[in-house]
Amino acid sequence: MVFIIGAGVLKVGDHWEKSLRNLVTEVALAALRDAGEVPVDYLVVSNSLSGVINGQENLGSYVASHLGIAGVPALKVEAANASGAAAVIVANSLIRSGEAQRVLVVGVEKMTDYTSLEDSNTAVSTLIDSEYEAFHGATLDSMHALVMREYMKRYRINREDFSHFPIIMHENAVDTPHAQYRFKIDLNTYMSSPLLAEPLSMMDVPGLADGAAALIISSREEGPNGNAKIVSFGQATDRISLYSRSSIVEMPSIRAALERALSKVSEFKPDFYSIEEYSSVLGYIAVEELGLARRGEAYKLFREGEARRDGPIPVNPEGGSKARGDPVGATAIYQLAEAYLQLAGRAQGWQVSGARRALVLSIGGLGSNSVVHLVEGV
Repeated sequence: MVFIIGAGVLKVGDHWEKSLRNLVTEVALAALRDAGEVPVDYLVVSNSLSGVINGQENLGSYVASHLGIAGVPALKVEAANASGAAAVIVANSLIRSGEAQRVLVVGVEKMTDYTSLEDSNTAVSTLIDSEYEAFHGATLDSMHALVMREYMKRYRINREDFSHFPIIMHENAVDTPHAQYRFKIDLNTYMSSPLLAEPLSMMDVPGLADGAAALIISSREEGPNGNAKIVSFGQATDRISLYSRSSIVEMPSIRAALERALSKVSEFKPDFYSIEEYSSVLGYIAVEELGLARRGEAYKLFREGEARRDGPIPVNPEGGSKARGDPVGATAIYQLAEAYLQLAGRAQGWQVSGARRALVLSIGGLGSNSVVHLVEGV
């Protein structure tokens, strides 16, 4: 078995006074303290954009050097917004193979070093097909707008129907100390929000953010502050380019990742869902692919309050990428750290009452690389 035995999270936001090394060192030390200062014999770094934004690669050695653990084997894993989930798969495999007993997995992204919108758009647009999409002027936001427009046309819903998702995400983030946007919004806020690429508005997507989160993964149930078992995981990819897909309002990689995760267990009923969503429409498609709503009807799950933290199907009780924040390469580590804190009963203020099992879905790009983790408190 493989367990999460400690975690650390930094507040998501603008950390102008801190460099990449400051962020990663601070959160790694916090996770090690949380796990009882145990030694680790492997380091896995999750990141997506450091080469583009910070001019820094070779992050395995970079982080090991600044943590004072040079000599420990280290590597970097990248899979867009699913980088952290892929990094945990690597850590899990290292432990199961016997190569490591404890692994420090740290996710970090320093996005605000770019100050112009054009530069930041260029950076995050490296997550789509650079030759067939970005080269012709497409951006990550414009591709999400295309999906949103097609979703509206296919299912005959309007822009107002997308408001229910960010409204609940912001409501949840108010109680989450490490969230980026701890304020509520209403329908008027959503409808009057500036458009980024019609019909996608600023209230449909996260803002740029710095952030870092870390986990200590162990072969033993030894966390002094709580333990969570990684019961299973599944991963799948899809074509990276939207033009080459048969449908742009379905994400088969999510279904495949879910089926692979569930195929390894006899039964798993989550008490809450953590879904990485870059946009409102991606959030809706994700819950539909997970089977929580019929196609085109995900908005009802949020409009009618079922997805609220205290509802029967809690989704993103901490606020999700929209309001907790989305430091790309670190986001999935935040998801798993938050799941661990929930399952250990330590999510003070944003706790899902009685939570014992979590389904964590991390989505890279527009569903081009999806990872599902099933996690259980012990």
